[in-house]
Amino acid sequence: MAAVRGGFISPETSKSFDFTAEERIYSWWESQGLFKPNCDCGGDPFVISMPPPNVTGALHMGHAMFVTLEDIMVRYSRMKGRPTLWIPGTDHAGIATQLVVERLLASDGIKRTDLSREEFTSKVWKWKAKYGGAITNQIKRLGASCDWSREHFTLDEQLSRAVVEAFVSLHEKGLIYQGSYMVNWSPKLQTAVSDLEVEYSEEVGSLYYIKYRVAGGSRSDFLTIATTRPETLFGDVAVAVHPEDERYAMYVGRQAIVPLTFGRHVPIIADKYVDKEFGTGVLKISPGHDHNDYLLARKLGLPILNVMNKDGTVNDVAGLYCGLDRFEARKKVWSDLEETGLAVKKESYNLRVPRSQRGGEVIEPLVSKQWFVEMEPLAEKALDAVKRGKLTIIPERFEKIYNHWLSNIKDWCISRQLWWGHRIPVWYIEGKDCEDYYVVARDESEALTVAHEKYGKGVKIYQDPDVLDTWFSSALWPFSTLGWPDVSAEDFKHFYPTTVLETGHDILFFWVARMVMMGIEFTGTVPFSYVYLHGLIRDSQGRKMSKTLGNVIDPIDTIKQFGTDALRFTLALGTAGQDLNLSTERLTSNKAFTNKLWNAGKFVLQNLPDESDLPGWENLSAFKIDTEESLLGLPLTERWVVSKLHELIDDVTSSYDKFFFGDVGRAIYDFFWGEFADWYIEASKARLYATEDLSITYVARAVLLYVFENVLKLLHPFMPYVTEALWQALPNRKSALIVSSWPNTSLPRDAKSVKHFESLQSLTRAIRNARADYSVEPAKRISATIFANDDILKHISSEKQVLALLSRLDIQNVHFTDSLPEHVKRSVHLVAGEGLEAYLPLADMVDVSTELNRLSKRLSKMQTEYDTLVNRLKSPNFVEKAPSDVVKGVQEKAAEAEEKITLMKKRLAFLESTVLVSD
Repeated sequence: MAAVRGGFISPETSKSFDFTAEERIYSWWESQGLFKPNCDCGGDPFVISMPPPNVTGALHMGHAMFVTLEDIMVRYSRMKGRPTLWIPGTDHAGIATQLVVERLLASDGIKRTDLSREEFTSKVWKWKAKYGGAITNQIKRLGASCDWSREHFTLDEQLSRAVVEAFVSLHEKGLIYQGSYMVNWSPKLQTAVSDLEVEYSEEVGSLYYIKYRVAGGSRSDFLTIATTRPETLFGDVAVAVHPEDERYAMYVGRQAIVPLTFGRHVPIIADKYVDKEFGTGVLKISPGHDHNDYLLARKLGLPILNVMNKDGTVNDVAGLYCGLDRFEARKKVWSDLEETGLAVKKESYNLRVPRSQRGGEVIEPLVSKQWFVEMEPLAEKALDAVKRGKLTIIPERFEKIYNHWLSNIKDWCISRQLWWGHRIPVWYIEGKDCEDYYVVARDESEALTVAHEKYGKGVKIYQDPDVLDTWFSSALWPFSTLGWPDVSAEDFKHFYPTTVLETGHDILFFWVARMVMMGIEFTGTVPFSYVYLHGLIRDSQGRKMSKTLGNVIDPIDTIKQFGTDALRFTLALGTAGQDLNLSTERLTSNKAFTNKLWNAGKFVLQNLPDESDLPGWENLSAFKIDTEESLLGLPLTERWVVSKLHELIDDVTSSYDKFFFGDVGRAIYDFFWGEFADWYIEASKARLYATEDLSITYVARAVLLYVFENVLKLLHPFMPYVTEALWQALPNRKSALIVSSWPNTSLPRDAKSVKHFESLQSLTRAIRNARADYSVEPAKRISATIFANDDILKHISSEKQVLALLSRLDIQNVHFTDSLPEHVKRSVHLVAGEGLEAYLPLADMVDVSTELNRLSKRLSKMQTEYDTLVNRLKSPNFVEKAPSDVVKGVQEKAAEAEEKITLMKKRLAFLESTVLVSD
């Protein structure tokens, strides 16, 4: 370890922690194998699977959030002595990756369709090999202590085998089927996309009012419908009204003529689905192009007409409009409706437009033949897991959302019309209808064998060209990464089920719930015991970060400016499930916290024996502080800080176990800065520099080291780099901080000592405030008489040197008494607490005549300002015409000024009385 510390910077040689050292520290941890689980330590394993970021991705604050929170859990569990495994990996991101490579090819004038499937996927693999590791390296930069020897990619051979096994198994159980149903279709990408990949944007569009004539009626018999998509009218199969809408009751059961279709009739029906208040209260039913219409058509047994080609052009069902782009068709249809007198009006309307998350194009609801998973049987088991307490969701309020989604779940469209991804393990028979003649198999050889047995030896087969939804492979992630379907794999036996799944609350449905369903289905066990959901990271104004707003904060840039530790500490102070506003002010504050730690380390190191002083270190090592006997043998100040530390250890450990990470961070921050650094380090100087008693100096050294070591341990999961550097800077370190043991809990505390030291703190604050009030020069030492009862005097008088040092008192003129001093009337009287008072001789602090003159001038100025405010309030013009908040503000200022004047007059009276007494 001595050789290792030579590679670390130390507070003895550097004024502040150098962020460039972070990568060296990380490389050392990894090279020493410290991220691997130590199965020799026994205990229940702690296992967490990293949400696999897209291989195309660049680090953003969402990644920084999940890495921070998961690494906190992992480092804590490792230090607690549990065999700890954090499994990293990346997702092949079917659509996103294919888009990236297609764009690269397009820059060279090449279309994907110019290549064979094999040629294209070969280029994607080459791109992945060259650029795919970027996100992994950036995640390492955040300090992620994953076992990188177990890193996975969703298209790895092992994970691909798991995907095929899962598909085959579900199909054998009748849970995977093929059919034509409504999906989200991306015309540009030419594939179905998941709900997660559709983003809705509020946009200004148009609402078109169109006449639908009633068949067999007069020219005045028509229904006016309002639609945002007139180009879909060729797919209308009915016109619907609400059954209680008296305006249209006479037409229910008759036929309407669809405009521009040469007289095609559709029924006029009544259904409660229709909103009487929307538009005209009449709805065109186009089940081939609207999710809600599709469900209504299936309920009522209406036919489904598709008017759209997969490239976004309208098909021959639209007659003369065939071949037009959907948006061009919309313009043309409206123009023709105007010419034929069937257009009523067009008005501006706010639309909720579905757009592709990947390409930004408008998504088309379209009926398409796809592969689906029947979800209801799987969802029942996932619901039961939460109900029976086998799965805990944090925060608890997301249970309702989880239960609602699973209770209303739809079948899952798992096929994608892409070339990059897991090829669907289905083979069709050449020359036969693919819906009736196909085999599902683990590979082509098995498929051919089955096809020959089932359809004859002469048949030829070809594989389904589609790939599986990326979420299908991700749903297997917690167990496929541990060796499943090989249940005898060592990792699967030792580390499954995992412990925690941590991710953003926005993918609770699309990933978390699916992992729960698949885990139960394929392993018989819930794949993790806890789901911890974090919120979004927003800017300082609470706005979502976006390139459009220009408020995106880059994690790597942030690390360069503030350090990884400050970024992690800032992110970790949030609350589970709550969005976090990230600001430069917070980062700056936590960078200062890093510097405070560094400076505290410098102080501790300066006051420890030299590493070569073996007897000194033997004595320090032998010094016990963690027993009740040893604690009670310490001086008051040391008893206080050690008791507060032991309380902190218990509180922090409990909060870690409950996943209350914000509470952990705040508690450590408050103790370290507010109690250890501001009070104990300052108080210890009385032991180290202002006494000749070596035994008390020795005690202070031991307590400084004991407290500082434990603070580093408690804080390490949050701020791993600076804490490891400080740990290595301390002499005689026998192991790395990352694998050091967690502090013991339930250590002794002395509540009475805490109370007595708090009295000393109150007294010190009161004296400091008095010095500030009277502008006493910082270096000037003053006298004090402390008046208190016997119990308080006994303990505070034992810390006379500490009190004198912290309050800048003249130690030769600090007196403790249980009776009032003679100079009461010439002293500043302070009440520090019940039964504790102090008298500070005024002559020690100020020149009374000079102070009287200064305060008189100040009172005169204050009186002038107060009079001005009062005159404004007396003016009717101001009171009656000024805004109420402005008047209120002036009233508050006047009241505050009056209060200050009263206090100033009392101080002047006191000073004048001391002059009279001295005379």
